[in-house]
Amino acid sequence: MAQRALILVEGHTRIGFLYVKAARSLGLHPITLSASPAQYDYLAAEGSEAIRVDTDDLDALIQECSRLGASYDIAGVTGFAGDDESIYATVGKLCQSFNLPGPNPASVERCCNKFIQRQILAQAGIPIPDYRLAANSVEIESAAVDIGLPVVLKPILGSGSIGVRLCHSVDDLAGHAKYLLRANQHLRRSSPRTLVEEFADGPHYAVDLMGDEVIGIAAGKFGPPPHFVFHEYTHPAPLNDEVYKRIADVSLSCLRALDLGWGPTNIEFRLTKRGPVVIEVNPRLAGGPNPRLVQLAYGVDLVTEHIKLVIGEDWDLHKRCSHAAGARFLVPDRDGTLDWITGDRHAVAVPGVAEVELYVKPKTLIALKGDYRDRVGHVIAVSPALAQTQEILERAVNMISFSISPFPAIG
Repeated sequence: MAQRALILVEGHTRIGFLYVKAARSLGLHPITLSASPAQYDYLAAEGSEAIRVDTDDLDALIQECSRLGASYDIAGVTGFAGDDESIYATVGKLCQSFNLPGPNPASVERCCNKFIQRQILAQAGIPIPDYRLAANSVEIESAAVDIGLPVVLKPILGSGSIGVRLCHSVDDLAGHAKYLLRANQHLRRSSPRTLVEEFADGPHYAVDLMGDEVIGIAAGKFGPPPHFVFHEYTHPAPLNDEVYKRIADVSLSCLRALDLGWGPTNIEFRLTKRGPVVIEVNPRLAGGPNPRLVQLAYGVDLVTEHIKLVIGEDWDLHKRCSHAAGARFLVPDRDGTLDWITGDRHAVAVPGVAEVELYVKPKTLIALKGDYRDRVGHVIAVSPALAQTQEILERAVNMISFSISPFPAIG
């Protein structure tokens, strides 16, 4: 009898290892198809099978899966995306080709285009920021005047806050517009590709869903503007029952409007004076340590339950505990060369700390980009209460220190 295999299209630096581990625990053989398998260190460390293939080429993926089907029983297909979320639509198309459970690729494609997503949500009456689509600097400035400063500029494709910036002035606007338009040309993206949005001011929350079930709502805290780099994330968010229900209800409305509801979804909100406003709907699990926080807070392993859905088995979303789990990120405040980073061994020994991970090693070049790539590590803690968890995080993070030397002056 052929061994059952789980096909993983591309990998993920933070949660890819969790999928490999969970697949094996379910008796599956994980196989990663990637344009560059070497970029995922955990594949070699875990001895996980990986095959080089152009993951932008659906026909090549179908051909490779057909070849693997001669040796394995392909139980399911899923995947990850880095900066380009189109891979999720590719996964859906691949699943359709082999008659396997998977997301609706058309729904995913609509959702991953932030402008189209905005249009659909607006037509459904779902609260979103005021927005405009702009093709050039003149249109960007005109849109900002219509909406009113400050505004948020962002590319319509991508994730991880790449290219997202809060602009308070015309000078801010002009500078970032030039950057985004140049980036679009470099990526050979056709115009218009820039979204100009009202800045929805208020606390940030994110909802984790599996299927049409709300698993939990997290609270997020950003570092200093004009960027949107998470510095802290906690599950569950400290919300009263009324606000929790409002956010949950709007989340389910988003699923219906976008024709989602298969598999994981992560929806970001700002709680403004006019109530919860949807910032973004992501047809996937949140990256980073979020799946681990959900598991620690509620006892629900989103990765394992997602794989069960992918292979056509019944999942179990029953909550087994009620704890407060949080992550604090290590984010440098300057460019330069990382001389040293230390204290992680002391931090992980603090009672209540569940995980300490450093993403970089000494002599790494630090070039801040204003997005998720600026983070150099994280600490995760769990306890019965939010205040206690935050105290644990503070104590552990303070034990970790690092030094960055400035780049040598040129000339």
